[in-house]
Amino acid sequence: MKIATWNVNSIRTRLEHITEWLQNNSIDVLCLQETKVVDKDFPRSPLEQLGYHIYISGQKSYNGVAILSQTPLQDITTGFSPILGEQPLHSQLDEQKRVITGIINGIRIVNLYVPNGSEVGSEKYEYKLQWLKVLKAYLNSLLPTPMVVCGDFNIAPEDRDIHTPEAYKGRIMASEAERQALQAIKDLGLADVFRKFTTDGGQFSWWDYRAAAFRRNLGWRIDHHYLTADLYEQATACTIDCTPRKLEKPSDHTPVIVTIPPLQS
Repeated sequence: MKIATWNVNSIRTRLEHITEWLQNNSIDVLCLQETKVVDKDFPRSPLEQLGYHIYISGQKSYNGVAILSQTPLQDITTGFSPILGEQPLHSQLDEQKRVITGIINGIRIVNLYVPNGSEVGSEKYEYKLQWLKVLKAYLNSLLPTPMVVCGDFNIAPEDRDIHTPEAYKGRIMASEAERQALQAIKDLGLADVFRKFTTDGGQFSWWDYRAAAFRRNLGWRIDHHYLTADLYEQATACTIDCTPRKLEKPSDHTPVIVTIPPLQS
């Protein structure tokens, strides 16, 4: 089973890129972030024609997540509240559509769009750290089900995940507090499956639109798949496909794909 994550930076703007990519790649589950559209305006038809069942949680102009699956998902929920309970903090965080989950073939897929945080020390930065703290509790509540937790995390876990790490030391997406919050989530029993297959730096999933960043490979690895131990051991590949980033008017992110065989009983 191939599971991909892709921040498409507007589903309607990149719809042709997405449909072409799905036609050229055998993807069982595609997790999208930054769909930027309310649910009623989500462009379902072209994707349903490709055989995908569609599960969405969107909002106008910002955020938004979706899961496309060749097999129907079960136990679909959106936001933190259905798992953690209706509390003021959870309801407040759920106003931004950033979390969707469902189960396929005994595997829970959790698709996330983690807040960017703007700049260290800002209100948005504190919001991000609070969001990550609640995310940890959310994921802990879903264990011990086998899980793939994927999406745009807006955090480079290590310096090798940034093109020029010394230039960004202590800055947003690379600050110590963000990395510690991500590590606390991994400490629940989740592992970065991309690093099972390569230890090399220079492997990125996002490049700024400015300064010819993609051509110069001035990127960041901020789109991740974190797997529970059982799935991590069974995973056979995790790759970054840079092809869509080469297209005209692309998303600034590109797909990351993990391959997992059927669960062993």
